[in-house]
Order: sequence, then C-alpha cells, then structure tokens
Amino acid sequence: MTKFNSLGLSDPILKALDHMGFEETTPIQEQTIPLGMEGHDVIGQAQTGTGKTAAFGIPMIEKVDKQVRGVQGLVVAPTRELAIQVAEELNRLGKNAGVRALPIYGGSNMERQIRALKNNEIVVATPGRLLDHIRRKTIKLEQVHTAVLDEADEMLNMGFIDDIRDILKALPEERQTLLFSATMPKEIRDIATTLMNTPKEVKTKSKEMTVSNIDQYYVEIAEKHKFDALTRLLDLQSPDLAIVFGRTKRRVDEVADALQVRGFRAEGIHGDLTQGKRMSVLKKFKEGRVEILVATDVAARGLDISDVTHVYNFDIPQDPESYVHRIGRTGRAGRKGESISFVTPREKDQLNLIEKLTKKKVDKLRVPSYKEAQKGQQDVAVTKLVEKLNAEDINDYKQAASDLMDQYEGQDLVAAALKMLTVERQETPVRLSSVQPISTKNAKGGKSKRGGGQGRNNSYKGNQKKRPYNKNNNRNRNFNQKDKG
Repeated sequence: MTKFNSLGLSDPILKALDHMGFEETTPIQEQTIPLGMEGHDVIGQAQTGTGKTAAFGIPMIEKVDKQVRGVQGLVVAPTRELAIQVAEELNRLGKNAGVRALPIYGGSNMERQIRALKNNEIVVATPGRLLDHIRRKTIKLEQVHTAVLDEADEMLNMGFIDDIRDILKALPEERQTLLFSATMPKEIRDIATTLMNTPKEVKTKSKEMTVSNIDQYYVEIAEKHKFDALTRLLDLQSPDLAIVFGRTKRRVDEVADALQVRGFRAEGIHGDLTQGKRMSVLKKFKEGRVEILVATDVAARGLDISDVTHVYNFDIPQDPESYVHRIGRTGRAGRKGESISFVTPREKDQLNLIEKLTKKKVDKLRVPSYKEAQKGQQDVAVTKLVEKLNAEDINDYKQAASDLMDQYEGQDLVAAALKMLTVERQETPVRLSSVQPISTKNAKGGKSKRGGGQGRNNSYKGNQKKRPYNKNNNRNRNFNQKDKG
C-alpha cells in the first residue's frame, strides 16, 4: 500500500493525516488522489467505509487558494448525516491549511447558513437545500474549481437525479468533477458522459471489502417471535454498541420503545425526527450512553461510528445492496464485526439473493433459549467482577469482606455479588405491528421498487410537497408498506 508522504502532499495535509493516525492509503485513495491532484475528472466506484472522503477531499483542499474569497469546493451528499460526517472529516484534513468546510442541509436555520457561507471555502450540501440557495442567489459558485458527487446512486434512488443535473449546470464549465457511487446505473453513466470531462475510472472491490471483517448470520423465525429472539441475542452477545435496522419509521419507534420496556438503553432514529433530536441521539450513541441504536436505512446512511460491534437486521432489507450498506456499519477500521438478520420462512429467497451479491455464505444461527440468555448476562457479571478484582484497589473493602466471611460461606457471598451485577430481564409482553414479508418477485430486480426513494425525497428534497404523516401513534393499526424510512 502507498504511503501518503509519497504522494507529494503539502506539509499541512501530511500533519493532519498524521494527527488523524493515517499513514497508508486505502485502495480508493491510492488510485484517486494522484488523479485528483493532476486535475482529472474521476469516476470512483466505491462504498461508504472505503476512505473516499479523503480520496476526494485531499486534492480539493490542496487546490484551495486562501487569497480567493468564496466557495471553491463543493460536495453534494444524499443525506444530512452524510453531509455532516463529510464536512467534519474535511475540517480535520484542512485544519492546518486553514481551510474550512460547511455542511448545509434542510431542517437547519437558513439565515445562519447564509452568514456562514461567507467564511467557508468548501460546502458540503444535500441537493434540496443547495438548490434553495442557488435559486435564492444566497450562494455564489463562480469560484468553484472542484465538485464532488458522493454516493451518486443513492441520490438517484432518492429521486435527486434531476437536481444533480441542475446543480452541475449551475457550476463553472471549467471545473474538476469527481463522482463516487457504489453501483453504476445508466442514469449515473449519463451524467459522466454529458457533464464530466473525459473522466478517469477508479474501481475497488467494495462489496468484498465491506463484508470481509464481518461474521454474517441469519435466524429463520416467524414474524411474531422476532422481538423475543432479538432481546435474547442481545443478552447472550452483550454488544458494546449495536444498530438494529427496521424497515419503516413506525417499526423503529415500536422496537426502540419495546427495548426500553425490557431494560435496554435504546433509542430510535428516522427521518421524521427533528434534526436536533437526531443529533442528540447520535451523540449519546457515540458516547456509549445509548447502547442500541434502532434506525431506518435513510437515517443510518453515512453514519461513521467505528466501535459498532453488531448489526441486527430486524427486517431484512428490500434489496441486496442495502444489506451491504447496513452491515458495513460494523467491522470498521480493521475491527471484527457481526451481523444477524431475521428472516421469515417466506423471505429465504431474498437471503439467497444477498448471498449471491456478497459472494459469502450467511450461516444459520439458533435462537438462544431464555435460560441461555440469562446465562449470558451472568457471564457479563462474572467478567465485571473479575475486572474489578484485577484493575481496582480493593484494600479498603477487605476488612468488610473478612467480616462477612466470618458470617457467611464464600460461595454464597460471591453468588450474591453476581446476582447484584446480573441484569435479570423478564420477557415483558410487547406488541409490535406486523410487516409483510419482502416480495421476492420485486427483490429479484434489485432496485425495481425503489425508484424515487419510497418517500425518501419527501423528507430531504427542497421544495417538493411532503406527504401527510399521521403523528397519532396508533400501535394497533396494520403496518402500511408506504410508511418508509
């Protein structure tokens, strides 16, 4: 692998990379950075987690002229979370060079964004909010020399393809354009042909990379037994941080509430939450104050939390590509990860499609019994007790322990201590709305049913009229397949 210091990068960038702990490039960085530095347009086929932000960010920052006022670099990203994540990494990369990146997205104060635009050389924007600024003439793009389309296929799925064309047409003709996409459907190829200048192509074995560090399992189970199976697996496996994926916003709310009822530190995140609430939940999850994040695909897009140990697909996703993105939330930065998918008997064909795409066998997992789950929590208590014994100064407690030993048997004392430390979870009855199984006929077409994003563009797209959302949380109504992420 190539070292960053062999690529002719400036000292401020090299210092930033050193501070971030990066010494060697990833495959996408190794191929893209030299092309970007030479000014070529680039089409990169890569997924989240492969290091593409630095791949396009480093050449962009290197080209920023501090003597020029205005936006010089533009990144277009499909979701708020991804826009924020990309801006944060660009700010880390550009800190020593004095280059700043600003995320702009719907749901935040427009006037504050307008003021901030005057002081940032790079803008990372969602399509709808960026078009709002362009139409209001509150953003000046005359100085943009580098434009990046990040996760272009996802923007296509969300119904943003026409917006992307409008944005590119609003930029200077003499610019460098870099496009990154996990897949290359015809509409994305058309952009490369009509709005890019003889682009160079870069490909990585993204799907194999994404799942190589992840042990994949599935549980074949009836819909009504899913939740008990989930809580037993959580108790047995005791993940440090876990993400549970639900297919709809309603599903996420119900599963998160039910986990809390059974004593788990869980919270949900989806597109109908306010931006402030979403950021608050993510902050608690990153800090470990929430151990389980329940999320829709849209809300979890672009999350970059390296310590996630387990991903649970409570609902199997609509297409195999989404499965790869979901389980890619774990197994990051060289760590091992584990994914468990709940599959109803009618969804086995969908699982076969996933195995074909990822070229990896998904092993069957047996659901633990209630007693096995409880034993798992006892094992956690034993570990905690031994860690205290080895790591803590317990001298001040030895006299009290000696007094207790004079009155009680040592085995009884240890047993009592373990009982205090063990989470004794009762399987309190919960009620979840049922979901229809994935239609394998639709699934075989991969993305045949996603088209404009199944409501995704309603949450994110600029001036499009939003569909009405029933805020009355009637938990007993039948699951509606249109109630998406």
